[in-house]
Amino acid sequence: MIAPLAERLRPQKLCELVGQKHIFGDSFEKLVKSSNIPNMIFYGPPGTGKTTAAQIISKKSNKQFYKINATSSSLSDIKSVILQINPLTSPNGILLYIDEIQYFNKKQQQTLLEFMENGEITLIASTTENPYFYIFPAVLSRSQVFEFKRAPADEINKALVRAIKFLEKEQNTVIKISDKTIERISSLSKGDVRRAINALEICFLSCEGEDNIKNLNSLSILETLEENSFAGYNKTGDDHYDLLSAFQKSIRGSDPDASIYYLAKLLETGELHSICRRLLICVCEDVGLAYPNIIPTIKSLTDIALQVGLPEARIPLADAVIIAALSPKSNSAYKAINSAIQDIKSGKNYEIPRNLKNAHCDSTLESKINLKNYLYPHDYNNHWINQQYLPDEIKNKKYYYPQNNKNESAFKQYWEKTTKNEF
Repeated sequence: MIAPLAERLRPQKLCELVGQKHIFGDSFEKLVKSSNIPNMIFYGPPGTGKTTAAQIISKKSNKQFYKINATSSSLSDIKSVILQINPLTSPNGILLYIDEIQYFNKKQQQTLLEFMENGEITLIASTTENPYFYIFPAVLSRSQVFEFKRAPADEINKALVRAIKFLEKEQNTVIKISDKTIERISSLSKGDVRRAINALEICFLSCEGEDNIKNLNSLSILETLEENSFAGYNKTGDDHYDLLSAFQKSIRGSDPDASIYYLAKLLETGELHSICRRLLICVCEDVGLAYPNIIPTIKSLTDIALQVGLPEARIPLADAVIIAALSPKSNSAYKAINSAIQDIKSGKNYEIPRNLKNAHCDSTLESKINLKNYLYPHDYNNHWINQQYLPDEIKNKKYYYPQNNKNESAFKQYWEKTTKNEF
């Protein structure tokens, strides 16, 4: 059985890892050669070289290499590796590589602590999720975290060219492929080198050739691969939240083109409910009082989208996104409620002024006297009368500060006229 092309092309040196030069520079090479390797957490998307890096480090440091996958392993698998600790059979120690460590529970991760501290085991763990959310803090505090990044398109293009040359030599054939086709394959990978090479291999194997010549420039298989280009998208992981974050920040930044682009990406993943939810949050948080009428408008458009479903939902959602992106912006209400909540959480949970309390809740004479001090605003000019509503301790506290837009300027002007009785 022949190994996949990505496995046959697996790098043998750290400097050969595509797109990770920010980690594996000269200083890291010196660290590996010194054999004084710290425990490490490799964090990043699939296909960025985490497993390959661990294997190379093990080989360079002459440590005994053990690999377990947390998705299918148990506590007994960790213990079986611990039993292998022997200065005779592993004089340079053991390097334990745990793939997808986020699937280990707290007890399983805690089992490693003793051996990580005494140096008998060097741990390299990988995860596609944010380690600060998924890995036990005691393990994190004993490890260095390195973030692997998606490879840029130009680096993936170079990797594909190397793979093509490798195939030509291995298969004794000539491959005809244009720069445009290489870029198409690269774009399918979403920064995942392994995925790019796998796509190239599928194209190569599905291409009929004559006289040891294969033309990869007109393949229907590429169209199929493009249709499934979001197959590896993680709807509950960092990909999901990064995309939603870019979507909202583009609307907040009043960029309709970027907003529509990220909407398209979200639609291709089938994230209809997430789009609608984020849109509603966005207009309340980022447009808010600058254009409050947008809120029922966006609610109506998202309701239509949910009712008609995909693919037609893209039309009302496009309307909603462009309206939101081009609307005036204000986060004054968002800031006001956050400030008030922060005060409550910090202990400023003061007694409600007596004159604001429910008249039926307290029957004491003192209470009734104080309750009579409540002034009914509708009995006064402009439906307003100056009286204290906040607790005594923070009676002059301000939470809402109007921002400079048409609506809030009008609100402010109206308020000033009301309080000065200028109507």
